[in-house]
Amino acid sequence: MNAATFSAPTPDPPTAADRPGVQVITFGCRLNAYESERLRAQAAADAVSNAVVFNTCAVTGEAVRQARQAIRKARRERPDARLIVTGCAAQIDPAAFATMPQVDLVLGNAEKAEPGALVGNGARVRVGDIMAVRGPAGGVIDGLKERARAYVEVQNGCDHRCTFCVIPFGRGNSRSIPAERVVSQARRLAAAGYAEVVLTGVDLTSWGADLSGSPVLGDLVAAVLDQVPELPRLRLSSIDAAEIDASLMRCIAEQPRLMPHLHLSLQSGDDLILKRMKRRHGRVDALRLVEAVRKVRPETAFGADLIAGFPTETEAAFENTLSLVEAAGLSFLHVFPFSPRPGTPAARMPQVPSGVVKERAARLRAAGAAALARRLERQVGRRVRALVERPGLARAEDFTEVAFAGAAPTGTLIDGLAVGHDGRRLELAR
Repeated sequence: MNAATFSAPTPDPPTAADRPGVQVITFGCRLNAYESERLRAQAAADAVSNAVVFNTCAVTGEAVRQARQAIRKARRERPDARLIVTGCAAQIDPAAFATMPQVDLVLGNAEKAEPGALVGNGARVRVGDIMAVRGPAGGVIDGLKERARAYVEVQNGCDHRCTFCVIPFGRGNSRSIPAERVVSQARRLAAAGYAEVVLTGVDLTSWGADLSGSPVLGDLVAAVLDQVPELPRLRLSSIDAAEIDASLMRCIAEQPRLMPHLHLSLQSGDDLILKRMKRRHGRVDALRLVEAVRKVRPETAFGADLIAGFPTETEAAFENTLSLVEAAGLSFLHVFPFSPRPGTPAARMPQVPSGVVKERAARLRAAGAAALARRLERQVGRRVRALVERPGLARAEDFTEVAFAGAAPTGTLIDGLAVGHDGRRLELAR
């Protein structure tokens, strides 16, 4: 997503709806995955058939390229299907998809939520002004197909303008889902049997600023945990290191059902680069935050989004980012080689040579792999409770991958002793 919520370096794998003839292919973030589930339900409600819906991502040029490639492939494989393109890339540059002969309909991010949108009204392109959208999106879901955990959208849009990011122009301004709707959705998902719910959004920590009384994210987390006691695990998606409120810190310290894992939107460990990115935190702020959280919840694991090769980044500036991995004790890295997005200020800055960008990204990933191995080594010999994601693989409370033998249903919680690791995941004896 945007600067605060990059959630994956590659598109989600395609997932097909149960409804025959309708497929929704998702690229990008957790929020897109959530919205794709709404699209599946909408396709069924509107009796759409023989269609492929592409829910695109615009966070990098590579994400856009992969979407276009998938569209061309789908047309070859399903020549009679209706191909519909929506999501952030479609919102930001609808003309690029409208000119593709394979595409039948282009929908904006607001338009895709409207009943009947997938059926169409005769217009080939329906993309409005996302900045004019007010209020939260509608609709609830009962879970995500082929996923062990469920996501709940609590916020959309972003009011910040980081110099490298186009996502605010795909999502619009920040809009919060009222707490009572979030609680109701979490209760619905817990009743459906989900053991873990993830709160997600474009700029998660801005939740509540546009609501009456200006509540904060910690208030929402407390409400979900207090009012849905039957939910075993609550997790947060990516958060901005500049905006962790006192209420959220209390929840981290006092609520064991809030998982001890925070994924931070850091982007760089160098103060000058952070300033040129228009980030709202500095290196010392990130280190203080990590220290404060570990003081109240020592077992917390930290992940981070980091950009390699941002324009003007010197070797010394990159070394500051590289050293942040160990200084902050980061275990799970999402590393992005800088990708200039048209129309952003960063695209007009002096660029780092592509070969240097790739080399720095590789060094960051190597540092991340070493940091993860160190964390895994420290966990050997401890009892672990994990959520089964698929046969033989589960996810611990701190988001560590866990390998196990034997059968266990997807979405259930298992316990065992960590007896070893392979550098990527723990080995669990049950």
